[in-house]
Amino acid sequence: MKSILFCFFLTFSIFSFSQQDDLSELNDLVKPRMRVIIDNDLGGDPDGLFQLAHHLMSPSVEIRGVIASHLYERGFGGPGTSEYAKEKALEILKILKLENSIQVYTDKSESMTDVKKPIDSDAVQAIIKEAMRTDTDLPLYVVCGGGLTNIASAYLLEPKIADKITLVWIGGPEYTDIAIPPPGYTTLEYNLGIDIKAAQVIFNTSNIMLWQVPRNVYRQPIMSDAELLTRVKGKGELGNHLYGVMKEALGKMNTWNIPIGEVYIYGDNPLVLLTAIQSSFEPDPSSSTYVVKQAPRINDVGVYETNLNGRIIRVYQQLDNRLLFEDFYAKLELLSKQKN
Repeated sequence: MKSILFCFFLTFSIFSFSQQDDLSELNDLVKPRMRVIIDNDLGGDPDGLFQLAHHLMSPSVEIRGVIASHLYERGFGGPGTSEYAKEKALEILKILKLENSIQVYTDKSESMTDVKKPIDSDAVQAIIKEAMRTDTDLPLYVVCGGGLTNIASAYLLEPKIADKITLVWIGGPEYTDIAIPPPGYTTLEYNLGIDIKAAQVIFNTSNIMLWQVPRNVYRQPIMSDAELLTRVKGKGELGNHLYGVMKEALGKMNTWNIPIGEVYIYGDNPLVLLTAIQSSFEPDPSSSTYVVKQAPRINDVGVYETNLNGRIIRVYQQLDNRLLFEDFYAKLELLSKQKN
């Protein structure tokens, strides 16, 4: 009888423990295997805030700083400044109680006007300092969901960073030999247009290892409004905050008379997919596909031109959106169960 009771209580204890699983247990099981600097225009399209939150919930990455970069003036109905982007980033960090442990940097809220003239800032110096560290073997990824001002400026000021980082960039138009542009497309892609000169530095001049997610690919991660309501809203303070951000954005679309249907493109979230949730063995984004191409030359109007001397870059073609979104939803769920 005692053995039966023991087995019962043991089973009950295991079951009870499993009901208490939260994000802290995941954090205990996983150790960082890469460093990440996040550089994103967090005061614009709200997908950047979802990407930031997802990265911050991912224990396999050591976030070495968040750069709240500028975008277009009045971009997405906001001021478009780096300071405004910092405010939005800090809202997320405070919810996660990380505002005192992760630094948020700003830039000068200016785009480059000359490919030989960097725009120095605290953000730029943070990239250089982290890239030039010699006390760690963890690889460094700079993930960028906006303009390339800061990473281009860092390269111009210290070219040695080129072989010490991998740049993952959401931006650039389709490659016409691979994909067809979307209906009603603009020749100048949004993120590239934030700073054409910076893009010219990265593509035409630098030898930085580049993983590019062009427009036809960053349009793939789509969350429906029904998913937003059932899998984000109500999932703790962070889930409710992100839902509020999206609700405000959708309201702007209605005000601007832009009918976007019942889905939204979360185009910055591949930055998490391609770093934090790489494969377990031989780490790489193995469930997403890419081609290798010679980097094109970017001209003064932001259009690709053939560059026979261009270095080899990765151009992603298909993303594992199941892994991307299910991991995000699961971490949000686990976080919502976590006790302070």
